[in-house]
Amino acid sequence: MSTKVLIVDDEVEFASTLAERLALRNYDVKAVYNAEDAITTAQSDPPDVVLLDLRMPGIGGLEVLKTLKKFDPTIEVILVTGQPETEGADEGIPTGLFDYIMKPVDMGELIVKINNADQKRNLSKHS
Repeated sequence: MSTKVLIVDDEVEFASTLAERLALRNYDVKAVYNAEDAITTAQSDPPDVVLLDLRMPGIGGLEVLKTLKKFDPTIEVILVTGQPETEGADEGIPTGLFDYIMKPVDMGELIVKINNADQKRNLSKHS
């Protein structure tokens, strides 16, 4: 069964391109472009791993992270940020952030992080 990945990023072109690239690697991918759609999608069709933009208009990535973790603590979240500082990622660690990756995304590094996050989720679900 392929890993279900939810991409949440207000940069539509980035999110849709990333979704296509992951789908080519046999991930089950959905892309949404705002926090509200991320929460609704995660509740109706829970992903294994969420790739979450840190800075979005309205509800930011850290608030989405907290909401997702309340709904399902086993969902693993990787913050995706274009910001050179990691303050947001550091703030996310106590709230259950799995990891973060900088834009532009290195696909090899991202694949490793997604697979590691999925393994952690599978261990959490079965323990």
